[in-house]
Amino acid sequence: QPAEPAGQKDFLKDQQQELFDFIRRQVAQQALRADTDTTGAKPLYLGERETASDIEVSPDGRFALVRVSQRARGDSAEGRRVEMPVWVTESGYVETQQIRTKVGDDQGDQRTALIELQTGKVSWVDSLAQVTTAPHDAEPVGFSPNSRHALVRIATDDFKDDWLVVVDLPSLDARAVVHRHEDAWLGVGFLGLGGWTGWLGDGETIYYGSEETGYAHLYTVAAAGGTPRALTSGTWEVQDVTLSPDRKTFYLHTNEGDFGQVHFYALDVATGRKTQLTSAEGRQDVVVSPDGRTLAVLHSTANHPPELYFQPHRPGAEMRKVTESTTAEWRSYSWIEPEIVMISARDGAQVPARLYRPRGVASNRVAVIFVHGAGYLQNVHKWWSSYYREYMFHHLLASRGYTVLDLDYRGSAGQGRDWRTAIYRYMGGKDLDDQVDGARWLVRTMGVDSTKIGIYGGSYGGFITLMAMFTRPGVFAAGAALRPVTDWAHYNHGYTGRILNSPQTDTLAYQRSSPIYFAQNLTGRLLMCHGMVDDNVHFQDTARLVQRLIELGKQNWEVAVYPVEPHGFRRNDSWTDEYRRILKLFDETLVGLR
Repeated sequence: QPAEPAGQKDFLKDQQQELFDFIRRQVAQQALRADTDTTGAKPLYLGERETASDIEVSPDGRFALVRVSQRARGDSAEGRRVEMPVWVTESGYVETQQIRTKVGDDQGDQRTALIELQTGKVSWVDSLAQVTTAPHDAEPVGFSPNSRHALVRIATDDFKDDWLVVVDLPSLDARAVVHRHEDAWLGVGFLGLGGWTGWLGDGETIYYGSEETGYAHLYTVAAAGGTPRALTSGTWEVQDVTLSPDRKTFYLHTNEGDFGQVHFYALDVATGRKTQLTSAEGRQDVVVSPDGRTLAVLHSTANHPPELYFQPHRPGAEMRKVTESTTAEWRSYSWIEPEIVMISARDGAQVPARLYRPRGVASNRVAVIFVHGAGYLQNVHKWWSSYYREYMFHHLLASRGYTVLDLDYRGSAGQGRDWRTAIYRYMGGKDLDDQVDGARWLVRTMGVDSTKIGIYGGSYGGFITLMAMFTRPGVFAAGAALRPVTDWAHYNHGYTGRILNSPQTDTLAYQRSSPIYFAQNLTGRLLMCHGMVDDNVHFQDTARLVQRLIELGKQNWEVAVYPVEPHGFRRNDSWTDEYRRILKLFDETLVGLR
């Protein structure tokens, strides 16, 4: 119980109540809540670092599912949070923000409580199910429409296993009806696909996603257990799933037939019949109107940003354009639809890539490879890229005689589970091999001079740039690493822990994947650019690498810092400065312009 305010603080508290009706009402409501028990239910007592959220009541009002989260141990040895300096402030003083922990630190825990509302009885679902003795989290999915079952997902902390657990009501009998496993990491909801889970209208059937065939597809299984049923299959991915309000139709976004496009389908729950509803080339992100008669389609192509269209809810119906977000001046330019090519990798894999050929001028036999960022991302496709600044920068390079290549290297989205997990325990392995094989393809196929190839990218692309400059000497004459990860032991847990495990248990994976261990091999010219208030890849990453390069006596590098910029720059003048420096690096080093 906090101490009552005294002295000046007591005066201020009384003054606030005297002056403001809002405060008087607030105090009265607090007193009413404290003095009134309208339910008679027993409380669920939480620990000091625990909070309750995601509370769902069963349709019959008898039970509730509650997610209980235990925060990491703050600044303890197990989970110290990073203090990020903020350099340019209103006060004129350097201020700090407490942000995230680092990979391997304590991340807290999640449990799911099943509460019988009439009696207040609390049952912990992971204790009812007992599917694993490994450290794990339990998160609620929801109640069946008939109130006969609760569904909970239990996942191990190493990201390799999860179970869908059904609890019968009111008996509290529990069983796992689905067990998913992946030797690398499960692609459920983050760094993969298949995070959709729920109940069909009968209340006795669960739907869920799985990559068990190597590609993300939609399945159902009975609440009583048994053999799952695949609703989709093939060497393509279901990328998103929603269930109609009447629970009779699944709506799917998939890349069936072309990894470079996304279309919208309706799948009848009863018959399993799947119907393609959109047909325009590119990407369609669709929402169905409440009455089910109209599709709101966010449609884009490789050379035009997304626009809103309306389409009747039937196959092949004409889309009606509603918005035009570009200016007449922008549309007057002939924007390129990048050519999609397949690069043969050293292990026989076919790596998709976007190709920008020299435009309006003869080739200068110089090339640049752009490396997109990660998370779980695809950039070789036929819709508008989230890297639209780089897309326009590549036009500038092409107009100056450059050839530009942009690969969906190993680890990228859109190509299935094995492509996604090819970087497990070794970032800077096959994903970097793909960049090097791309460089060789440029020399062999496009007539590029092998001594005049540059590479650049941001975030994961900045990391790959550093690995290229440090571990593949002679392949790239120049590289620009933007907001790069330089040591994976300093990145976040949710991402890095999936791909490299924990640094304290898998030191080999971290050492061979971290550029800072290979800085002594730098031979080409290197530019690094980093925002100083980057709360994703911390500026500390670049600061540590700079110190390492100084101690190694390296001279062919430079760094540009941006005092007010986070991970994704917000100011146009910062973007302009950064890309001016990149262009200068390539023009001077590869073309020989001064």
